[in-house]
Amino acid sequence: MRIFGSYTFICVLSFLLSITSCKGQIESKPAFNGISTIKKNYFITQYPQEFFSVQCALQDKAGNMWFGTGGNGIYVYEARPGDSGKEQSFLNFTHLDGLKHDDILCCMEDKSGKMWFGTRNGLIIYKPSGTIPSKKDFSNVLIMANVVNASDHKKVPYIYHTADNFVWSIMQDKNDKIWFSTNNGIYTHVPGDFGENGIPLFIPFLENATIQNKDSLHLKDVLSMLQDKKGNIWFASGYMKGEGIVCFDGTSLTNFKPDGISFFRSIIETRKGDILFLNPFKGIYSYDAQQDDSVGQGKSFSNYTEKIGLKKDTILAMFEDKNGNMWIGTNSDNMWDGGIGGAWRYDGHSLKLFTTKDGLSHNCIFCIKEDKDGNIWFGTRLTGLCRYDGKSFVDFTDR
Repeated sequence: MRIFGSYTFICVLSFLLSITSCKGQIESKPAFNGISTIKKNYFITQYPQEFFSVQCALQDKAGNMWFGTGGNGIYVYEARPGDSGKEQSFLNFTHLDGLKHDDILCCMEDKSGKMWFGTRNGLIIYKPSGTIPSKKDFSNVLIMANVVNASDHKKVPYIYHTADNFVWSIMQDKNDKIWFSTNNGIYTHVPGDFGENGIPLFIPFLENATIQNKDSLHLKDVLSMLQDKKGNIWFASGYMKGEGIVCFDGTSLTNFKPDGISFFRSIIETRKGDILFLNPFKGIYSYDAQQDDSVGQGKSFSNYTEKIGLKKDTILAMFEDKNGNMWIGTNSDNMWDGGIGGAWRYDGHSLKLFTTKDGLSHNCIFCIKEDKDGNIWFGTRLTGLCRYDGKSFVDFTDR
């Protein structure tokens, strides 16, 4: 069995983009019952359609919903004023519009309203110039390390490393610094800090000599980063490097491997302050930050999915909505207990499963996001996208 998701692509040795269309920016077409759907391109022709998915999402300050996909670029669901109850349409931006790559691994809107998209070939930056997203607002940036000479502490010319530009995760901390996790380690950028050539300055995190790193951690292939309410920064190591969970308290790095697990896919913090770490095969692990304020030796980790009674499904996504419900997205090809996939909702008392029979676009779920109106969006395999309003689903997938 293969688990299709962002982290599986690290085993791919080569990648070629096949340009199969001469069209530029694409707007969605009306489909069934007048509902607009996303337009699929499948530019990466050497992969079967099962590899393609909607794998990250955000809602910007203007109310637009943004979705990053594997192989189909970026989709924007516009928040344009319209007739009451009328569905808005999607815009699609791809390499044909100048994007660096069509495989969007992560996305983040910074405090200034600028959006950052991580790809397998650098960063895409979106800086809005108007109310409607336009291809002229996108620019591409490669991470180039601004190395500091250890002897005289002076900056030396930019050094470009190809491995640095497989960008898995992006985060902005409480001091506005932006963090990027790459195949070759963690980099940071202070907004407004540019070099002489106008390229943002990226500083290798571990080259800071003041960081205490007793385990000689490399922090390469970190799939997810999070700063908790106390200011600690957490890193989830991917499968290839297997450094488990790492916490940075501002001074030192502490390594955890609960139950001996060496890789995790994502991190979230709950409303109660617990930190959750997702391993696709072993479930979700909870770190009880209230119980262990000092970030101790891992004694506060417990298996969250076992606690709530979820069977051993292959888990790909987790999200807590504003009402405190926990949503857990699974794979449709579960290796445990013959599960069928779908989305589990845990309300603190009981579990409820939603599948394609309820309106999901696909039973393999890669990302879950809530919008300002309380709707829950699900990004799935086969570039599937649907929205749940608490009563029913709207499927935006082009069939």
